[in-house]
Amino acid sequence: MTVRVRDFLPADADAWVRVRRAALPFMVTTPEQVLSDLAAAHPARRYRLLVAEEDGEVIGTAQVGISHENPKPGQGFCNPYVHPDRRGRGAGSLLMRTGEEHLAGAGATAVYTWVLDEPANRAFAGKRGYAARRPAHFLRLGLADGPLPPLQEVPPGVELLTAVDFEDDPRPLFEADAETTADEPSDTPVEFSDYEDWLATTWRRSGFDHALTTVVTVDGQVAAFSAAQTDGLTRYWSAMTGTVRAFRGRGLAKLAKNASLHRARAAGYTDAFTGNDADNGPMLAVNRWFGYEICATEVRHVREIG
Repeated sequence: MTVRVRDFLPADADAWVRVRRAALPFMVTTPEQVLSDLAAAHPARRYRLLVAEEDGEVIGTAQVGISHENPKPGQGFCNPYVHPDRRGRGAGSLLMRTGEEHLAGAGATAVYTWVLDEPANRAFAGKRGYAARRPAHFLRLGLADGPLPPLQEVPPGVELLTAVDFEDDPRPLFEADAETTADEPSDTPVEFSDYEDWLATTWRRSGFDHALTTVVTVDGQVAAFSAAQTDGLTRYWSAMTGTVRAFRGRGLAKLAKNASLHRARAAGYTDAFTGNDADNGPMLAVNRWFGYEICATEVRHVREIG
């Protein structure tokens, strides 16, 4: 049996999701989201999707591109995942090699990749010259079988809204997202500066749930938010929860996320997932307060190629 790597085709969307859900069951991924991300990708991202195929069956996937929002140029990423039942056939190596060649041609000087914190996965990365960097956790909260903290009282001057309330002008949410994302602990920092790109890749992204995304305002100013991504069925993902600098330390992020989770449960979502940098103590504490539990850990690895 021969494994080959080729570019993703729209007809591969269902197979892509099947592989990704098997490899990362705690991610919220849909065919529509995969197609939306590819179509909306900024040209500077040099975004490419790869599939590994064996006898006509898609057994592996990889997302490849340049982190064009990173203030340091030349920072690439290649995230290959192989179906757990199809490992050991060379698909991961072929995906990684093809992705690295694409990134080298795009001018990348470093390649970052996420690696599940398991001996075989870390050995795979180490064998290919990747060095471990920061860990991050996946967390799960059962909405169907677990209690949520009661809804908190909204303080005077504070209002709970949703993203629907900003559909005429989402720019205040863009500015809040840009500020909080810039302050996130990461070895691959992100600086949002392109409003139109943010509209295409965040605001209009398939699965971005405007009704469940909660926004806290203080005297009419956006102070905190909790963004929601869903599969439209049972799975809910906290895409980003944050508070702008001027309003931190007042529990507003917790207020936003609690309201969003309650609405998600009322809408029939049964599993809530999120991700946290392992050094983001404040957000980990918030998620523990909700009852989230760590279900997996990934470690970002890097290899210099320039």
